[in-house]
Amino acid sequence: MFAPRLCVVWPAADRAQLRDVAASGKTPQKIAIRAQLLVWLADRVGPTEVARRLRISRNHVHYWVQRYVNHGVGGVLRDAPRAGRRTTLTPERIAAIVTATLTPPPGATHWTTRTMARVQGVSEKSIRNIWHQHGLQPHRTTRFKLSTDPQFVTKLRDVVGLYLDPPARAVVFCVDEKSGIQALDRTQPVLPLRPGLPERQTHDYRRHGTTCLFAALRLFDGMVLGTCRAKRDTDGFVRFLDQLDRVTEADHAIHVILDNLSTHKSPPVRAWLLAHPRVTFHFIPTSSSWLNLVERGFGEITRQRIRRGTFRSVTALIAAIEDYLQHYNTAPKRFVWTKSADLILDKIARCPKASNA
Repeated sequence: MFAPRLCVVWPAADRAQLRDVAASGKTPQKIAIRAQLLVWLADRVGPTEVARRLRISRNHVHYWVQRYVNHGVGGVLRDAPRAGRRTTLTPERIAAIVTATLTPPPGATHWTTRTMARVQGVSEKSIRNIWHQHGLQPHRTTRFKLSTDPQFVTKLRDVVGLYLDPPARAVVFCVDEKSGIQALDRTQPVLPLRPGLPERQTHDYRRHGTTCLFAALRLFDGMVLGTCRAKRDTDGFVRFLDQLDRVTEADHAIHVILDNLSTHKSPPVRAWLLAHPRVTFHFIPTSSSWLNLVERGFGEITRQRIRRGTFRSVTALIAAIEDYLQHYNTAPKRFVWTKSADLILDKIARCPKASNA
């Protein structure tokens, strides 16, 4: 005998309606199961047996009995209303969050998704989505530096012109010095790379002196000519110019792109230029080291050979630099300049700092 927790009275009209619904071939499956289980319960079939026949749980059976008691046949034949999608933020609310993001919070330099969500009373995911849609990245910062050189435009066009359209029968060199390269030795031997383990170095180190790398990147093939000297001075620079003059064919002009360091404009250098009329200097604007392609070469040698190197003496450091240059020059990489002067000037004009200067 079926002994329900609630005393359910099955009116004849309800029972007949449920039988019709269960027997109809047009009834959705989920509705037919609800109706059938109530019909069997009305016929005194136990809930355990009903659950077995329909391959559902006893809790499922009791749930629909309770729904019938509370809402009648209509409550069984239709689904209960659902909450539906969460209310979306209005455009005004989103605009307020974007505006708030642009102003740093009290006592901090920038917002995080958690702090903004807490202040605005929305979920962290909503803040993340809004920031993504509007290109906001409060956690990031970048740096820039604008040249104040009064001849910036003239020098820029001169150097970029050499990159994009070098003169015929001429060799273009990008020249600079990388000074203060330290010969650093670790206090313990380096533990080599092993499967599952990276190379390991001690945090502390010993200094064994420094050297200065004079380097010239040849534009047309990317070859780097370099020599190390104890310091960056006029004498060393003049000797390096002699080296460039020797490696360049006599019937070719030489164009040298370099920065505004005082040793590049000293009287001995000017005298050297007078004695070598085929050499022309092209100075980049002040605070514009990005315009000198040799900086790319310095970046490569720093990343591949110097930064993780261990050197017990300056001699070992110089040997490592020379070894790197020898291997690099067997298959040099040409760095191709692609931006015109007009594109660069247009980008600078869009910079707020430049516009307000």
